[in-house]
Amino acid sequence: QVSCVEVLEAYVERNREVNALTNALVRDRFEEALEEARQVDKLLAEGPGDDALEEKLPFLGVPVTVKEAFALHGMPNTSGLVSRRNVIATSDAAVVSRLKQAGAIPLGVTNCSELCMWYESSNRVYGRTSNPYDLQRIVGGSSGGEGCVLGAACSVIGVGSDIGGSIRMPAFFNGVFGHKPTTGVVPNDGQFPNAQGVRTSFLCTGPMCRYAEDLEPMLRVMAGPGVRKLKLDEKVSLEKIKFHCMDHDGGSIFVSPVDKEILQMQKKVVEHMEGELGIQVQRVAIHKMKYSFQIWSAMMSSSDSDGQEAQLFTDLLGDHGKPVWPLWELIKWLVGMSSHTFPAIALGLTEKLVKLNSGGNAKLVSMGKSLQAEMETLLGPDGVLLYPSHPTVAPKHHSPLCMPFNFAYTAIFNVLGLPVTQCPLGLNSEGLPLGIQLVAGAYNDHLTLAVARYLEKAFGGWVFPGKA
Repeated sequence: QVSCVEVLEAYVERNREVNALTNALVRDRFEEALEEARQVDKLLAEGPGDDALEEKLPFLGVPVTVKEAFALHGMPNTSGLVSRRNVIATSDAAVVSRLKQAGAIPLGVTNCSELCMWYESSNRVYGRTSNPYDLQRIVGGSSGGEGCVLGAACSVIGVGSDIGGSIRMPAFFNGVFGHKPTTGVVPNDGQFPNAQGVRTSFLCTGPMCRYAEDLEPMLRVMAGPGVRKLKLDEKVSLEKIKFHCMDHDGGSIFVSPVDKEILQMQKKVVEHMEGELGIQVQRVAIHKMKYSFQIWSAMMSSSDSDGQEAQLFTDLLGDHGKPVWPLWELIKWLVGMSSHTFPAIALGLTEKLVKLNSGGNAKLVSMGKSLQAEMETLLGPDGVLLYPSHPTVAPKHHSPLCMPFNFAYTAIFNVLGLPVTQCPLGLNSEGLPLGIQLVAGAYNDHLTLAVARYLEKAFGGWVFPGKA
């Protein structure tokens, strides 16, 4: 009905209109994208689109945006680190290359937190990104620019990565869909920083988008041959899924209580499913979830099976140069002289403290392994858990500093290696996105993706931010 050039022009125009307010797209390639769109139109004009073309190029002419931490040829790849300000990617990350080969057209790269380790997307290279539903609020992190650009209708599909909720928090705060696949299915190659040691089994690269039906085809393309590990061709009967529901983590002292409106929406989802599908959603209370933050933190800093220690964040901040001294950086920060953000400096300081408690860490790692076994038993081959995405809706700028561990609601599933789909559920009374996490057993991504499609039909999915 419309040409590829018309589609691209509409998205370029939308970005130009919105990005001055949100600061989500930090470097564009609009001219190249429009030229690529002209090539697509030429290809389609030369021969009618047939099934073979659709199979070979499922995303032909579809605009895509990419988290700046991923290499996209000709675009910056700093991860918000000032010392990498002049780094330009000379190749594409594995998933970016696969999406391009499937026909997608990149519009540019989107903002993230410094070194992708904080849940507000702000850094000293690009500044801060603001939420399209309320510019006074955060977009989440670290794939925050990506969540924002999708929520603001400036892109169709996007590439994110997630080691503590970096796909799911931005998807939640910006009212879009995001999927953290089962660990080890989608390649992480070509992003900075990439995981090393034990963290290679926690970091996941995955799809983000406005419409639930795009998650599965994106996952197929991004996973490449790895998709064989998943059961995406299996037909899912929702009535046969064993649904479980947990309202909160059990009351961790480190984490905020869950907002009333988030709980009410979760209750509405349970009631709707029980009424519509004729099923019983089982309420569960998994005691160890109360220690989610401590378990995640201990497992992130543990050694792998070969005894290789986890890479220090202070080394990453130095980016192959001298490691950063966080205490010295803090003093510089206080007088406005540091090139690092406060959350990055604070993480460097806490990392030193965590290393002092090796006995406590070993206990927590063991608790994590036991929680993993408990979860796999609970979920089995046909279970889905409904769980809050975050204790609050998108917080105001800077307020994560007061509650730095609220990301534990998403982070726990990284160290458990489970697939999770973040699903939007309309807006709250203040016009901010609500949502829920859908969790399944390892390699059962097809279950959460099917439930996401169902909930989108039932609750409307993504809501255009200009509606209010």
